[in-house]
Amino acid sequence: MPLSETDRKLIRDLLSRTEGAWEVFVDRFAGLVIQVIRHTAEAHSYRLSADDEDDLCADVFAALVDRRMAALRRFRGRSSLATWLTVIVRRIVLRKLRQKRYAEALGHVNAHNSAIEKATESRDSRDSSVDDRDQVRSLMERLPQRSQDVLKMFYWDGLSYEQIAERLGLSAAAVGPLLSRIRGRLKAGAR
Repeated sequence: MPLSETDRKLIRDLLSRTEGAWEVFVDRFAGLVIQVIRHTAEAHSYRLSADDEDDLCADVFAALVDRRMAALRRFRGRSSLATWLTVIVRRIVLRKLRQKRYAEALGHVNAHNSAIEKATESRDSRDSSVDDRDQVRSLMERLPQRSQDVLKMFYWDGLSYEQIAERLGLSAAAVGPLLSRIRGRLKAGAR
């Protein structure tokens, strides 16, 4: 579906910072943004609370405004604004959900480490406790620097395959298999 003249004018107004353009944009597309957030979360088996949805919606609109509306400036008009926005919202939501999952997983590791530390302190057997963070750090240090960088970009920085590929000079299709090989090396080193 081609870009309509109404959407073309809205984009021009947004980029030229015409008064009221942002409000028109938000009013018109807030429902679409929420729908894409819900669908993306559901498709990735992630349950969202109303607060999570609000936070993700705010993150999406903040990303669209970021760097003087850089995302909107990159829009080339080869599709409808709604179609393009759906793709952009999905990418942002997936990145945020990955970051949230990583933070939750890290929280579980930290809680687990804290419980181990408390248990070992109470038994005065601190030497027998295993610090998972040191083990992960040790395993990562055994990897080549490029592998370490890929893991950090994906898990800590929350970059997409496309963004990682761009930084490494690879095709986006090569990033998934690369991450799988790196994870395999980590698992093998943990045994």
